[in-house]
Amino acid sequence: MANVSNTRGDITRHPDVPEMRDRYARMLGGRDVALMDGPVFLLGLYCAASPWILHYTTSQPAMVTHNLIMGIAIGLLALGFTVAPARMYGLSWAMCAMGVWMIVAPWIVGSSPDAGVVLNNIVIGVLAVVMGFLCATTAAKSSPQT
Repeated sequence: MANVSNTRGDITRHPDVPEMRDRYARMLGGRDVALMDGPVFLLGLYCAASPWILHYTTSQPAMVTHNLIMGIAIGLLALGFTVAPARMYGLSWAMCAMGVWMIVAPWIVGSSPDAGVVLNNIVIGVLAVVMGFLCATTAAKSSPQT
């Protein structure tokens, strides 16, 4: 049997160590907001499902379509934050704009919305603005200044 106990050495002498360190740093770059991916996805999921949760599918059909599309868009942003963080965190400001739109949408898209629909969209909008702002400011702090 071969003696393999002596083959464990110090990896710092390996010729590819600098390249591996650089690749590891690139992969972790922009992941300072990793904790926001899940809540943003859940917000998008709730936004898409909220017409059925709050039962306003018959009274506000335009808001049903609106919230479904906006929820899918917010969910796709969250998936983008997870898959390609360095490229997608610039779109955090877009999520802030989507949140502002969610706040005003009941009066623009809806037809005489009741208090539940208005409150639902205001809460979703405020959460989207806050989460987008947190993602954007954290991404701005972690990006290298040139």
